[in-house]
Amino acid sequence: MLQSPAQLVSTMTAPSLLVELNLAANQPLLALSGAPVCDVLIYRIQFQTVGGANEPTTASGALMVPSGFGSGCTGARPILLYAHGTSTDRSFTMTDLGNAEALALAALFASQGYIVVAPNYAGYDTSTLAYHPYLIAEQQSKDMSDALKAARTALPLASATLTSDNGQLFVAGYSQGGYVAMATQRAMEAAGMTVTAASPMSGPYALAAFADAVFYGEVNGGAPISTTLLLTAYQAAYGNIYASPGNVFEPRYAAGIGSLLPTGLTRSELYAQGLLPQYALFSATPPAAQYADITPPMTPANLAEVFAAGFGAGNLILNSYRLSYLTDAQANPDGGFPTVTTGLTAPSPQLPWRQALQRNDLRNWVPVAPVQLCGGDVDPVVFWLNTQLLQDYWAGHAPASASIGVLDLEAPVSTSDAYTDLKQGFQAAKTLVAADAVLQGATDGGIAAVAEAYHATLVAPFCFAAAKTFFSRY
Repeated sequence: MLQSPAQLVSTMTAPSLLVELNLAANQPLLALSGAPVCDVLIYRIQFQTVGGANEPTTASGALMVPSGFGSGCTGARPILLYAHGTSTDRSFTMTDLGNAEALALAALFASQGYIVVAPNYAGYDTSTLAYHPYLIAEQQSKDMSDALKAARTALPLASATLTSDNGQLFVAGYSQGGYVAMATQRAMEAAGMTVTAASPMSGPYALAAFADAVFYGEVNGGAPISTTLLLTAYQAAYGNIYASPGNVFEPRYAAGIGSLLPTGLTRSELYAQGLLPQYALFSATPPAAQYADITPPMTPANLAEVFAAGFGAGNLILNSYRLSYLTDAQANPDGGFPTVTTGLTAPSPQLPWRQALQRNDLRNWVPVAPVQLCGGDVDPVVFWLNTQLLQDYWAGHAPASASIGVLDLEAPVSTSDAYTDLKQGFQAAKTLVAADAVLQGATDGGIAAVAEAYHATLVAPFCFAAAKTFFSRY
């Protein structure tokens, strides 16, 4: 802990949180969470941790403590350790309920009696680290564990002993945070720590296969942001991804890109100032003749339009680097993409970035505590292959006694399905987004609007609610 007692940032009473949830934009979340029961005290915790190269640094996070007279608001309560999704905002903090994830945590968990610990990650808020160690499994799991230690130190003073840790530890996260949650459970269990249950959601767990898919032309939504964060983080951590940014990035972007993200600029400002392209990761010119059919690929048809947006003028990545990546991927193929063989990472990739991706891929462990993965199988931002490859690996390696579940919100409702209401609600939410888009003049039946909202707006709250249902069993 760098500050004791922890800083009380705000107090959200149950009635005031209900007012917030009753706003039109938040009513879908209210339908999933129900009326708040507890008041929520929101603290900022600041603590020591390490960066991607194991260098000493600092980080911060949110500690949400349930309070009040509602049943289950005080006394010994479970802890939810939560990892958030990708942000480009240097000042990002989970203490701000204007953040959709923070509001969802307050509504679904803290106001229902969970103590919530949500780190901001090194590189954000008050952290002294000049970069963010994006999807570096060892660092991000340490960041999470250090936040938990700091929160447990802060809790007795923060709660004035009315609310305490009952020993149950639930771990969850969404998108980038889904990956971080899984890496954290893996690290904790390897260290002999007890995790009660975990729910990683829509995360890039099969990181090496996912990156290969992108370079094979299956460019996901938001790829210029995530690729920049990933390449520059791995360069900062390992030092060998490129000799110069100009070896990877187009000249118009190379200067200063190593320190570009996270930033004080909005995403729209990044694009408007020409610091990053909004969509075009690759050139529309194939890097070699044999790659014309994947520049861009046309299958699967439901994602072809998303892939195509990743190619065009003003692209981020040099064609020469894409060629070197594809050459290595073909010589040293991943076992999960483009053809499923072993389902595992390539054993001996030669390109430094593919080596780093292999190092941080999570297809190499079996959970001890119960796990539920959640997502939607047509997600255009984090492809379902990440969940599928993990599911397949665990099916072949986990003992019969392991409790592992996978919730695909797109899957049909089955008999005795515990998530029938969530699946039906998810489909209804998609229908509403499409209908609204048509009313606004969309001529594609709302398909593009649903794709745009799918990952962050549609899937996320329903997976949050599913995690709460799953955790309630323990």
